[in-house]
Amino acid sequence: MSGLQLLPVFLVGLAGSVHCVGMCGGIVGALSAASRPRPRPVIAIALAQPTATAPAAAPPVALADRLARVLAYNGGRIGSYMLAGALAGGVAGGAQSLARMAGVQIGFYWLANLMLVALGLYLMDAWRGLARLEAAGQVVWRRVQPLLAPLLPMDSAAKALALGGLWGWLPCGMVYSVLLTAMLSGSAASGAAVMLAFGLGTLPMLLSLGLLGARLREALQRRAVRLGCGLLVLAFGLLGLARAANGVSLGWIDALCLTGHP
Repeated sequence: MSGLQLLPVFLVGLAGSVHCVGMCGGIVGALSAASRPRPRPVIAIALAQPTATAPAAAPPVALADRLARVLAYNGGRIGSYMLAGALAGGVAGGAQSLARMAGVQIGFYWLANLMLVALGLYLMDAWRGLARLEAAGQVVWRRVQPLLAPLLPMDSAAKALALGGLWGWLPCGMVYSVLLTAMLSGSAASGAAVMLAFGLGTLPMLLSLGLLGARLREALQRRAVRLGCGLLVLAFGLLGLARAANGVSLGWIDALCLTGHP
């Protein structure tokens, strides 16, 4: 797939990443604090140092350490997206080569764009149908979390990488929306490229969350931000549906559609 074809996928990841504030924001924020030294209790300090007037401030976590962990986490997360995209594109491409499945492809094309419409409405808080997937993700996370004890606290890049790789497989409506596009790409390589573009789109937001934490999270939860991002994703979905309904090329506007029409 060309860079022009992947640009809309990147933009959907970028706009939809405000959703990651709720889904991944907590765990990414934890990366910033994972190695922060715990302050000693004031009483203990007073007993050990009777002449001290105030406890010494804990040294700040080095920016380089925080950046390394956040990048490692996101590298694992995007890597899992690419693997899922390769599997989806490879399986669908193989089935397509074995049988003529034009009708099935058109059905998936409609479904992929309907999922984008649903995602856009979800980001705008206009329709919460995808909330069930998010609830399922929280249930899965609560069950898996005890098994991840060796990775917690995330005080090293290796632990963050492993956790990101696992986190990328949790149920997420936004990821599923783009995975349908990866299925329509026709090959494992193209499917991986679709999910890479999507993952890179979410990277600026999650990278910033890992470094700025609660301050950015609060700003991104504003109604105006979610409304603007939701409208952009909704527009991509509606454009794809219009193209599917017409069954014809829309000229240069086709470049804004996430998938090529079967």
